[in-house]
Amino acid sequence: MTPPTIGRLRVDGATLHYEVRGEGPLLLLIPGGTGGAASFDDVADDLAADRTVVSYDPRGLSRSPLDDPEAPQHVARHADDALRLLDLLSPEAPARVAGCSSGGIVALHLLATRPERVERVVAHEPPVVEVLPDAAEHRAMLARVQDTFRREGLMPAAAVFAAGLRPSGAAPTVTPATPATPPAPPTAGLTPRAAARVERTMADMPYFLGRIVPGFMAYTPDVERLAALSDRLVLAGGADSHGELPHRCAAFLAERLGVEFVRFPGGHTGLSTHPAEFGELLRKLLGG
Repeated sequence: MTPPTIGRLRVDGATLHYEVRGEGPLLLLIPGGTGGAASFDDVADDLAADRTVVSYDPRGLSRSPLDDPEAPQHVARHADDALRLLDLLSPEAPARVAGCSSGGIVALHLLATRPERVERVVAHEPPVVEVLPDAAEHRAMLARVQDTFRREGLMPAAAVFAAGLRPSGAAPTVTPATPATPPAPPTAGLTPRAAARVERTMADMPYFLGRIVPGFMAYTPDVERLAALSDRLVLAGGADSHGELPHRCAAFLAERLGVEFVRFPGGHTGLSTHPAEFGELLRKLLGG
């Protein structure tokens, strides 16, 4: 793995940690969940063979601290952060953008609001719940997640959230009772780099579940605007995540827009479980 060039970008209310590899036309990778820039480590070098690849920790995660740790989070603000990176690193030319999960939502908003800065977008399982015909049911689930978080803590709320993402009618996963606070991260036997990634992921979980999930999964994409830009958009989902909530959202949005729905290897986290195959297909979809 080639060590990236590390940068820091001051934005409104936060300081972004970003990483740059390669040279050529810009590809911006927007991570989802608590992954941060490190979630693309296994694919970034290959993607950087013929382009400049930029990954980053979204505001509030890991190495991108907020000025106000309690500030509410909104898709538009995160998309503006992505735009600031594009303006810094590709001021003269539009860029290609790939986003996973919540990062896919940011990519959709960036395309809809600043299409002159975006040449192509690949969005993998953006959980845009509001496009679904049964959105009210999922709003209620998300409200239960936040209520459980306030009353019982992180791990019980995470269990409610995980259950809400499973396919309708799926058998519940039987797990032992969980404590109100997460256990120490399982870093034994990992390389220092991998251990640091696990520790950051666990540390970011309260922020993700308490701030990103409610702010992002209440977002309503501009379907009419995206339809007008659909020739620049690829919507995708995991081959193994059919029926799960993020997969349903992406597939339904693709149907509404009349665009092909592309299946990536693995499930919602195929980027981590099948990095070589995931990266190869992503490169193909992004084009030259």
